[in-house]
Amino acid sequence: MDSLPAFCRVAGSIKPSSDSDIQFEVWLPASGWNGKFEGIGNGGFAGSIFYPALGNAVSHGYAAASTDTGHHGGGTDASWALGHHEKLVDFGYRAIHETNVAGKAIVKAFYGGDPKRSYFNGCSNGGRQALMEAQRYPADYDGIIAGAPANNWTHLLANAAANLQVTMADPAGYIPPSKLPAIEAAALAACDANDGVKDGVIDSPDRCGFKPATMLCKEGDSDSCLTQLQVKAMETLLGGLRGPKGLVFPGYVVGGMTGSGGWQTWIFGATPGSSLMFAFGSGFFKHMLFEDAAWDYHTFQPERDVKVADDKAAGMLNATDPDLSKFRARGGKLILYHGWSDPGISALSTVDYYKSVQAKMGSNQADGFVRLFLAPGMQHCGGGPGPSSFGQNGVAENDPQHNIGRALEHWVEDGAAPAQIVATKFKTADPASGVERTRPLCPYPQVAKYKGSGSTDDAANFVCK
Repeated sequence: MDSLPAFCRVAGSIKPSSDSDIQFEVWLPASGWNGKFEGIGNGGFAGSIFYPALGNAVSHGYAAASTDTGHHGGGTDASWALGHHEKLVDFGYRAIHETNVAGKAIVKAFYGGDPKRSYFNGCSNGGRQALMEAQRYPADYDGIIAGAPANNWTHLLANAAANLQVTMADPAGYIPPSKLPAIEAAALAACDANDGVKDGVIDSPDRCGFKPATMLCKEGDSDSCLTQLQVKAMETLLGGLRGPKGLVFPGYVVGGMTGSGGWQTWIFGATPGSSLMFAFGSGFFKHMLFEDAAWDYHTFQPERDVKVADDKAAGMLNATDPDLSKFRARGGKLILYHGWSDPGISALSTVDYYKSVQAKMGSNQADGFVRLFLAPGMQHCGGGPGPSSFGQNGVAENDPQHNIGRALEHWVEDGAAPAQIVATKFKTADPASGVERTRPLCPYPQVAKYKGSGSTDDAANFVCK
């Protein structure tokens, strides 16, 4: 906080219902305001104001607002929702919009005029909030960044519940973290060579032919192979959740499975029942849907419970409407991004939403205001073996070529659609350690292709095709 410029801090509460208490803050630069307003998204089940993002915004001249979405709690805690329908509405869509309205009013009162442009940036649940804004409140923001959006909320968490059953119901189907390096190595061997560059990152995992059955143990169980039940579990994880009418939610893709943000953290846990998937899946069904703190994932029945979830909660929590015509009509621009190696939310879900917008709006119209960038080797919102820093979390060069936020502004304000965004991988978590690799992120369905000469660690030697 000591390194921040002088700013005015406004804290308030919004109460659109008798059970609402939407806490929010607006930070306003005391001098050097760039005339812009930034809305900031939350992660997980929200429950707190995102102070680091507020600090990053004011340090770059933005007036910015963040909210706890109407409750206090950790990001994996959904217990606040039990018996509180209005708080669930606040979390679902109302708090983000109300914070936008209040934030802009405070900006006008403080500076004596409206912001000339307004932008929103969020990842995960924040990506869902971003799409909720574009779909429900198209006048709130001129430009929106939706990263790894949890927008198909009910299906995402139904898939989580189904995966809990396949990985935990029978202890023999659980895959311990000690096997993940071998699985990742086998996936790289099957897929990395197809990219044209062998660099430990799978550029197009959706086109990879890795088969878990090739790892079936032949001479007893070990960390280098999978048992029959573990093969089945992996096939289910990669295949996604299916119902009588087809795919309910797409499966994961291989690559970037190890490391602090990999499959151990999200899918398997260090021990059964300790994964983020367990926390989010069980939290949703216990507290948001069935309002039964004793609910157990063993009772989950996809054919029944997906419909229950959609009927009861999709209208509040899902942001899957492909009709963005009102957002487009007022000149809005939307950038979607997702890490290919995301073990929290399959990148294929965002691809599906992007395709649905193209189908609804028409490809030519969609191309005029929507872009999707997929980051090979990036995990959930950042991290992973691939280049994963491009300004989405505040760490990047402050230009449209390297910073997704500046790329969005360049598009909104100058009409220049981003043809690529350069992502960076630093040698360590500290950017001061220096650059290890850069790679262009291309607008889907283009991918980065090596030109055939020069270092494969330099983005300049790749072209989007």
